[in-house]
Amino acid sequence: MTETAASLPLPALAALFAIAAVIVWWAGTRLTAHVDEVARRFELGQAFAGMLLLGGITSLPELAAVSTASLSGDATLAVNNLLGSAAVNVLLLVLADVVFGRDALTRAAAQPGTLMQGVLGMMLLSAVAAVVLWGDYAIAGIGAGSVGVAAACLFAMRISSGFEHRDVWRRTEDDETGSKESDPDPRSTGRLLLGLALLGALILTAGALLSLSADGIAGKIGMSSGMVGFLLVAFATSLPELSSVTAAVRTERYELAVGDIFGTNLFNVALLLVVDLLSPGEPVLATAGIFEVLGALVALMMTGAFVIGLLERRDRTVLRMGYDAVAALVIFILGIGTMATV
Repeated sequence: MTETAASLPLPALAALFAIAAVIVWWAGTRLTAHVDEVARRFELGQAFAGMLLLGGITSLPELAAVSTASLSGDATLAVNNLLGSAAVNVLLLVLADVVFGRDALTRAAAQPGTLMQGVLGMMLLSAVAAVVLWGDYAIAGIGAGSVGVAAACLFAMRISSGFEHRDVWRRTEDDETGSKESDPDPRSTGRLLLGLALLGALILTAGALLSLSADGIAGKIGMSSGMVGFLLVAFATSLPELSSVTAAVRTERYELAVGDIFGTNLFNVALLLVVDLLSPGEPVLATAGIFEVLGALVALMMTGAFVIGLLERRDRTVLRMGYDAVAALVIFILGIGTMATV
């Protein structure tokens, strides 16, 4: 399928990309309402629902992209897609902050569960960088580092699942921003879950088309495999997060929005194991280098900027963005500039 996409002319690839993007955007905007209602019926916290449901479903395009790249023998593209998506996803919080507008988004989204997810994501990204620097080795044909990172990701999700409901600290009444209550969905739980599954399938299919067309476009314009994965394919596969996060902020589901981004990044790190399982040859993290380390560190530092914002909860803004969003944007720009020289 990758070869078929690469054989298409550039206008056809651009049209395919645009059509798939519209489908993903449409499905992503409706996904937020479904997840919000499922979270209410099953008494899930917004941050955990954002991590598990929104994050898991909006990670499906990355799953399709890295599976296709790995099976075609381009593990570098797959790894950089995952690390690039982690950075681009955090960049989407900058856009969400602009949509939020009136003060910093992290002032409204500060919850223990959200903070825990951000810190756990930073630790996992640092673990990826460490494995690349130290070197990975194969056990039964699979990279030990990939297995360890995936296991740590599952453990992180387990920690997050119960943390949101723990009474670890309380916000003062002056800090409460509240969230707008939406009308209950009249559909049965079965129909609601079916709708959620159909939206996920639609995002998976359209996301795969996004990845293939983006890869084909990059080949036509002569971009390197590493930069293709980190920027173009990563932006393409992050479109579901963009639509769902924007919809969540507009409906005042702030923890759901931030949980979506932090949760997607946890899933993306775990997908490194999928790349390892599907790619022939030595462990993928053993073949990675300084470019991939820089990618992980950029995503880590951007996440750290927002975690600091969640802790400080200041409402000062610059150009409709909180100081943490501005810092994350600067880190992204400087990081891409540095990576372009590698």
